[in-house]
Amino acid sequence: MSSLFDLATFGGLLWLFQATPEEFRTMWFMESMATQILVIFIIRTRARPWRDLAHPALVASSLIALLVAMALPFTPVGAWFGFVAPPADMLAGMGALVLGYLVCAQWLKAYALADRSSPLVPRR
Repeated sequence: MSSLFDLATFGGLLWLFQATPEEFRTMWFMESMATQILVIFIIRTRARPWRDLAHPALVASSLIALLVAMALPFTPVGAWFGFVAPPADMLAGMGALVLGYLVCAQWLKAYALADRSSPLVPRR
């Protein structure tokens, strides 16, 4: 699933938004960080993430890391990495893509856990 969303990200940035190399690098970083940090809350529990809340330390550290990653391109330090402040339409597109990724991750988790032969289901 991650690879399909990577392809959607690449396609959207290249063909829909016609991103410059700097915008592409920035958005790829931001999208990757958002999906990988937020998916932690989905895969850490068999339940829905809002029904089995994570430990406050995990929530705080994850959200701080996400905040730093999202703010980095808007700072002088971001320029050291070749990041630029992305346009609002690209940020909105990234938000929609991240939301779609998380919804699909939750759906696939439920599907995998329903299959009793899945390696994700603990043996008793």
